[in-house]
Amino acid sequence: MDRYYSLSVAGLKRDLKLFPVNEKLYIAAFILFGDVELTEKCAAGLLEKAPAFDIMITAESKGIPLIHEMARQSGRNEYVVARKGPKVYMEDVVFVNVNSITTASSQILCLGRKEAELIRGKRVLVVDDVISTGESLTAIERLVERVGGNIVAKMAVLAEGSAAKRDDILFLEHLPLFDANGSEIE
Repeated sequence: MDRYYSLSVAGLKRDLKLFPVNEKLYIAAFILFGDVELTEKCAAGLLEKAPAFDIMITAESKGIPLIHEMARQSGRNEYVVARKGPKVYMEDVVFVNVNSITTASSQILCLGRKEAELIRGKRVLVVDDVISTGESLTAIERLVERVGGNIVAKMAVLAEGSAAKRDDILFLEHLPLFDANGSEIE
């Protein structure tokens, strides 16, 4: 039997299906892809909380439509995506390793010279859809620091599980974790 969690965020309600991470831990799948209304409202909500910034960065992930909409709403023409692998057009690539709760194996994130130049010496807003373990966030922080950016805030639509207790992130709502019976555990 499918189980769902009813989430209210940015004035909208969505029912999120629960999926197993392992036999004891389930997560509610929050997916912005294809939900224009949710993406627009969440972007507006995050921008209301954001401090002054020059450029935004996210990982190559479900955060891309969110950061795109935040750039559009804030009148910015550029944002940076930390790629999951180098592309032939990327020069002087900077790499970091990352382990995420929703990805089966270790990955890399990287920036090329063009992206590094957009960040260097700038006030950087780190954006993600969900912060859970914080591994992806830490990887992006390391990338920004390596290329000389100044992180002014780290933010996400949702803080999952114990991430909601962190005092170094801004977020719109808490998303609990679940046991195999669909009961909230955090």
